[in-house]
Amino acid sequence: MFSSSGCCGYLETRDRRRGAHMVRLTRAQQQERTRAAVLAAAREEFTEHGYAEAKIDLIAERAELTRGAVYANFPSKRALYLAVLIDTAERQDTAGGAVLPPASTAEALGAFARSRLEGLPLAGDGPTVRQGRLHSPAGVFDEAPLRGALAQVTRLEALLLALALESGAPAAPAVGGVPGTGGGADIDGGPGAGADGPRVRRVRLAELVLRMVSGPGAPLDAVFDVGDPFDVAHACAHLAGLDLADAWNPAHLPYVTPARLCRDRWHPPEESTDLLTGRRVGFGGDGVIALLGTGRLGAAEEAVRSALPDDRVTVVVVTDDPAEAGRLVRLRVGDVTRCLRRVFPPEALPRLRLILDDRGLFAPALGLPGTDDGTEYAVRVRRGTVVARAGGRGAAHAAATAAVPAVFPGART
Repeated sequence: MFSSSGCCGYLETRDRRRGAHMVRLTRAQQQERTRAAVLAAAREEFTEHGYAEAKIDLIAERAELTRGAVYANFPSKRALYLAVLIDTAERQDTAGGAVLPPASTAEALGAFARSRLEGLPLAGDGPTVRQGRLHSPAGVFDEAPLRGALAQVTRLEALLLALALESGAPAAPAVGGVPGTGGGADIDGGPGAGADGPRVRRVRLAELVLRMVSGPGAPLDAVFDVGDPFDVAHACAHLAGLDLADAWNPAHLPYVTPARLCRDRWHPPEESTDLLTGRRVGFGGDGVIALLGTGRLGAAEEAVRSALPDDRVTVVVVTDDPAEAGRLVRLRVGDVTRCLRRVFPPEALPRLRLILDDRGLFAPALGLPGTDDGTEYAVRVRRGTVVARAGGRGAAHAAATAAVPAVFPGART
């Protein structure tokens, strides 16, 4: 027989042991733990063997999971590779102190290039070679759709860098009184214009810089075969002196079908994360909302340039391949945004909001049957009402420039 004290001690010991075994993770916690294990194992595998030679079976073995468990979290090796790059970049991201405005365009470009090259391995041996394997995407973009998405997201990156450059660079004076010879073409109005007059369009300049510092998920050979990456950054700064006569005059805009005026009640989707600020934002306010597939991201500039100065411009990226194309957008935009935050103060950063709609929230909110990589659709919202709609090429321009009367009836009930 147990004494009362002995019995109590036995029960306490039993309960402690039982409690240790009774700890149960929620389904979400277990999924997150499994996902973290897969990412860690994949990072090791990609670092050792590179993307092309890495094997899902070996990743599963490293994670002590089944092959099916890996695919349950990531539908393809490419999706897993992009997720590893995103996770690695987010882990390395550190918030800096206050940023002073760059004194010149050259200083801004040099600082941007150094920031982008900072996260990439320098040429050499040992650990650097291993890191090079992780960041070398040989084989990742063998399929045409993803190559197309990469080209389009690069155009979006160029726009973001250009808008930051334009925010602090007044139009250069013309040489010999000839317009357009002062290093760029004026932009009239829109978010790119400041209180002291029009700004110089810097998109072509930004595109040149991004060719030299292409960022994560792009081939590294173009950087490292040239020479010292610091020389590359120095060369980027010198690009500021080029006279590119950059002008905003797309040939198709005069022929774009005008937006259709309407009075549809606006039921905004739930809040989403703005890729440029990292903050949750709502969509109940006035402004222009452009839905662009990953094959049409270059049209984001039409929304920005065509909008009124006080418009809130929201670019919503949609795709029928969120696992791969969606992750590519998140990776590249995240990287260029981190670089911009290190170079430009908050007031100089692009004012547009950039949303990755990988849950398909906006199509039903706008009454669309669906979206895909070729989607180009835009609306203008005023006081809780969709007052203009446009679809197809030039949709963002059409919606932003729609001739909506100042006094417009409310939404139909």
